[in-house]
Amino acid sequence: MTPHDIISKPEKYDLSIETVGTATLQSPMIGMRFTQDSDKVSLCTSAQKIESIVKAGVPLPALEAAGPREKIYHDPHWTRAAIVTCGGLCPGLNNVIKGLVQVLWFDYGVQNIFGIPYGYRGLNPEYGYSPIVLNPEVVDAIQDDGGTILGSSRGQQDETIMVDTLMRLNINVLFCIGGDGTLRGARAIVNEIKKHKQPISVIGIPKTIDNDLNLVDRTFGFETAVLSATGVITSAHNEANGAFNGLGLVKLMGRDSGFIAAYASLATTVVNFCLIPEVPFELEGEHGLLKALENRYSIGKTHAVMVVAEGAGQHLFKDQSNKKDASGNLLNQDIGDFLSEKIEAHFKKIGREVNIKYFDPSYTVRSIPAKGTDAIFCFQLAENAVHAAMAGKTNMVVGSMNNQFTHVPIDYTIKERRKVDPKSPLWHAVLGATRQQDYFSGKRKK
Repeated sequence: MTPHDIISKPEKYDLSIETVGTATLQSPMIGMRFTQDSDKVSLCTSAQKIESIVKAGVPLPALEAAGPREKIYHDPHWTRAAIVTCGGLCPGLNNVIKGLVQVLWFDYGVQNIFGIPYGYRGLNPEYGYSPIVLNPEVVDAIQDDGGTILGSSRGQQDETIMVDTLMRLNINVLFCIGGDGTLRGARAIVNEIKKHKQPISVIGIPKTIDNDLNLVDRTFGFETAVLSATGVITSAHNEANGAFNGLGLVKLMGRDSGFIAAYASLATTVVNFCLIPEVPFELEGEHGLLKALENRYSIGKTHAVMVVAEGAGQHLFKDQSNKKDASGNLLNQDIGDFLSEKIEAHFKKIGREVNIKYFDPSYTVRSIPAKGTDAIFCFQLAENAVHAAMAGKTNMVVGSMNNQFTHVPIDYTIKERRKVDPKSPLWHAVLGATRQQDYFSGKRKK
């Protein structure tokens, strides 16, 4: 269920957003242009396609626009909000936490805000964690630090227990910051809340460094990850240049989607091979990776830079792993070590020198604070999450589509992962920058 699927058959999909009740209270926001629930952001950007949909009398596939509502559901004076961060670390987590606290406190007057320690574990009394009281003073400078002041964890908890905890703490607004595993947990919490008929708003804020959530064209932390990765690639290029037939091999994050590898390769333009999960490659043979690397050195090049996403080349492993992490994600084999060993063995076999410099900056990349416009984006996501929550929205994610902030039903964001389209301008640009197809085909000249 991709945007293309929805645009092709918009009548089959319901993109409406759930609410916990009718919003009847006047918003305390002052000097704002309010957004109406009828305001939409079209998934389709083609004028011709929009015209054909309208002519067919079919509703235009669109997401509800994010923004402050004139009428809200939750009374700020009686609102008790909770924030939870789950999954792996990602640049910008503290920025989002700070943004949520500031907008709740200053724009809406909500002064009962709690941080839930260590992900969904913190909603299970079995672990003995206590909520953290949050206010503007507590979060004043946390944006300068990587990670999350609340701590995080992977894995689900019993939604019955978590909802019991929310009810016991009188929480009526819950912000879940995380990726698809976190959002599945949020959906389970919503479904349990419905059984109790409680007006608790659950809002997801998309945190996946791989930028792979469906119907969300940008997630926070991605831009900072690309920026950080480019520095590593530059170092790999320098190392490769410093040795005869040097190879700078960099493994980047990207379990199922190669966006970080693709964008970082474009950002540096020193990469000669970019390998991503969406584009299978062979190791052996006339058109395999080993021969392609040979071809580069054969035309007089004395170095090469190779960037590989962690999920690339998994079909090359004889013993496929069926193990999963605590979040339910399939654990990949280590493609970086694998390629390093195979390349070294191959060049030794053919009697040619190769000097491999292997870089795996995964933990460094994901644990730094958000930078530049990524930090701004974090605050904007937090701001729109608060607007949605106070208006009584629930079971939704605040996203970004076509450069506008939107409300996306959780079910749609976790339906499948967003991937790099091998026929897209993005991948064509990567091929143009690396010229790797010439090496694979053996056509590259000096």
